[in-house]
Amino acid sequence: MGDKCVPKVRFRGFSEEWERRRLKEIVDLCSGKDYKHLSEGNIPVYGTGGYMLSVDKALSYERDAIGIGRKGTIDKPFILRAPFWTVDTLFYAVPSDYENIDFLYDIFQKIDWRKRDESTGVPSLSKEAINEIEVIIPLSREQKKIGSYFKQLDDLITLYQCKCEKLKLLKEAMLDKMFPKNGQKIPEIRFRGFSGEWECRKLGEVVEFLDTRRKPLEGAKRVNGSYPYYGASGIVDYVEGYLFDEELILLSEDGANITDRNYPICFLASGKYWVNNHAHVLKTKQGNENNFICNSLERKEYSQYNTGMAMPKLNQEVCRNIPISCPSYEEQKEIGDYFRSIDFLIILNQHKYEKLELLKKAMLDKMFILERIEI
Repeated sequence: MGDKCVPKVRFRGFSEEWERRRLKEIVDLCSGKDYKHLSEGNIPVYGTGGYMLSVDKALSYERDAIGIGRKGTIDKPFILRAPFWTVDTLFYAVPSDYENIDFLYDIFQKIDWRKRDESTGVPSLSKEAINEIEVIIPLSREQKKIGSYFKQLDDLITLYQCKCEKLKLLKEAMLDKMFPKNGQKIPEIRFRGFSGEWECRKLGEVVEFLDTRRKPLEGAKRVNGSYPYYGASGIVDYVEGYLFDEELILLSEDGANITDRNYPICFLASGKYWVNNHAHVLKTKQGNENNFICNSLERKEYSQYNTGMAMPKLNQEVCRNIPISCPSYEEQKEIGDYFRSIDFLIILNQHKYEKLELLKKAMLDKMFILERIEI
């Protein structure tokens, strides 16, 4: 390829060299404005974090643009579809008639905006600094082809992300309806054929604690391998060797997440894996189903069971006395299998959009002249 200014991968039919341009030559960079004097309407207002509210006027009625934060969040550009209004902490870049917005959006995503930060405190960008950024771009026809390709990838990524979020919301709603609320013995929704009250039992009556079989491994002593190494909130590493080879329930023993609940506190582990001493290992006794018990525990509030002082902790003896409502094994299995199917679909859609994100990253590296995007 020599010194020719061309990307590694191109669509068939394109051979012209790309040319170096300053952003001020290909976009009109405008500043957002205050919106508080406007009335409620159907024109979306955007800030650095995305959509905020809707008003009755627009800064741009016909031209799409690319939003980039001027203060605070400066490294997450996004496309603004007309009509729109933007706040004064946001710039919006309107492409010239000869440039493709979807192509330029991909360029904007690859620029290292942090290098353009002119502040000593809150990150900020100036119009002058943005305008002087040099990029290398092809002619309009090739821009349109590349922009269309990456827009299709973005649309698919968004589709699978939305499916994933909807399934998570469905799961949350059904967990609320398919388990009895506090003080009640019958859930709001049940599978056909089941009736009668659920029985209140103690956790120690439905599971066996296998904590004596777990073993912590200090970072320096871990040998990299293919077996998951579980901690309080999930997989934290992969190691050589395993302690367990069956599906079991893991319940966090300590950590801020016990009260903060930013991550799962109870989850299933299956196959061959290792567990450290930050998670209780539970094996259901006969007549109880793993995923039902796991979801029962995950939806509980644990502040009342916290025995830690500086760091939240769930003592094993306290855990044994946690009350848990249980129907028959047959109903447990129906409920457990239902939530397994939702979890499977969540993971499936998550894997799809993660693979698409990896594909997009790889193709951005091959279809753009990225090494010259920052001078």
